Amino acid sequence: MTRTLTAKGAATRARIVEGAAELFRTRNLTTTTLDDVMLRTGTSKSQLFHYFPDGKEQLLLAVAEFEAARALRDHGDCLSHLTTWEAWDEWRATVVERHRAGQDGCALSALYLQVGHGTPAAQEIMRLLVHRWGAELAAGMRSMQASGELSPSFDVDRAAPALLTALQGGVTIMMATGESSHLEAALDLVIEWMRAAPAVTPPSTSSRRTAG
Repeated sequence: MTRTLTAKGAATRARIVEGAAELFRTRNLTTTTLDDVMLRTGTSKSQLFHYFPDGKEQLLLAVAEFEAARALRDHGDCLSHLTTWEAWDEWRATVVERHRAGQDGCALSALYLQVGHGTPAAQEIMRLLVHRWGAELAAGMRSMQASGELSPSFDVDRAAPALLTALQGGVTIMMATGESSHLEAALDLVIEWMRAAPAVTPPSTSSRRTAG
């Protein structure tokens, strides 16, 4: 939508998108109809098409944007502070707990499986989200290298996407089975790989002065 909405209109549109997102987290997108969305959100047909004149495809794109923002917001605090092993352990525990509690029922996994196979615009949203999330993980690993906790030879460019893939694969299995063991094992394995890389202790200030 390129036209400017009033505050009330923006709130109505946001309510429709959020309600549709909640519906799509628990139902298959292919079989979910606009009538289902209208019933869930208490929206009339005229209202729905006023905000989404192109119908379901346009609504799905809005849902993809909403879920992408939610996924980054929910994990933002943890992702931006991966500077110690304690922080990595906390992030791992937070991810598992949130998914056990069903708080991240859609996150990236459902978007991959349902929205990601849609229009080029939806795929672009997914591409940017994957890039952003992977960049956050890579930044955490590089901060560990800078502090000497992680070997400078550790391959961050391979490890970050591997960790993201492990996370989403584990979540997908958990969504299908209700079991968190695969998710926990996947995260643990990559973090253990990181821990196994030899750390490098930076030289002390006095040592640098002496060496000079």
